[in-house]
Amino acid sequence: MTGPAGGNFEDQVSPKTAAALRAAMTRLLEGRPQRTDGRLTKENLYKEAQVSRATMNRAKAILSEWDAHLAAHGKTTPGEAKRDATIADLKKRLTKKTQECTFLENKLKAAHTAIAALFHDNEALRQQLHQDTTTVVTPIRPRGPRQGP
Repeated sequence: MTGPAGGNFEDQVSPKTAAALRAAMTRLLEGRPQRTDGRLTKENLYKEAQVSRATMNRAKAILSEWDAHLAAHGKTTPGEAKRDATIADLKKRLTKKTQECTFLENKLKAAHTAIAALFHDNEALRQQLHQDTTTVVTPIRPRGPRQGP
């Protein structure tokens, strides 16, 4: 079947059907579906407009607008785009926090090593001090004149 002269395929569906398809397309593209899950598929388009698939397929101009929009903007809905942006932000924040945790863990390991070395040095000094105080030193008596027998 060929379209009317001049390439205006809009006339193959009634104005009421065209309006229903355009309204459905607008709702789906804006992320406000009323009758579907909101995915940007042609199945959802005709279901959202409450027309048959065959009727939708006769609305060539609307379908070409639909295809052009999806080619330019992708198949993600505004809600999906927001969700994806939130996920990307959370992944970035998680990466940053993971790096911070790794840095702090390395600092903690270094502090642990330094504290252990200081503990062992302190124990060695305590042992040395303990050994030094247990040694008995006998003082030498001062010499004075000897008293005889």
